[in-house]
Amino acid sequence: MKIFNKKAGFNYEIEEGTRTEAGLSLSGGEAKSIREKHADISDSLIRILSNEAYLINANIPVLGAKLDPTRSRKLLLHKNELISIATKVKQKKLTILPISLYNKGRLIKLELALGKPKKQFEKRETIKKRDIERELKIINYKL
Repeated sequence: MKIFNKKAGFNYEIEEGTRTEAGLSLSGGEAKSIREKHADISDSLIRILSNEAYLINANIPVLGAKLDPTRSRKLLLHKNELISIATKVKQKKLTILPISLYNKGRLIKLELALGKPKKQFEKRETIKKRDIERELKIINYKL
């Protein structure tokens, strides 16, 4: 089971070698809904507040509960990992992005990476490259 953030690759240029795995602090119902793939992390970001990392605006609905589905959830990182991520963010003016949400045994893990926001013309270039590659595949397939 793996839930991807498709908007992260389109809206941000992800830096190489900055991917990290973090645990999530969840309630029981939230863990169950993630295992059933009822979660959405496409509009979410990660912020560091008072030396702790939080996943903000991730939509994880819980059936029959009165919890807010977009509440902030604490990320479980070692202190040295948190310090290294925070320094990279401040030095290079990057954003911390959730890339994917998955289970590792009975634990729920979040893969995060650092990225720089793309400008509008960069997004258009990515779309053009994708279209050209798609057309080349079709032409090669027909030959």
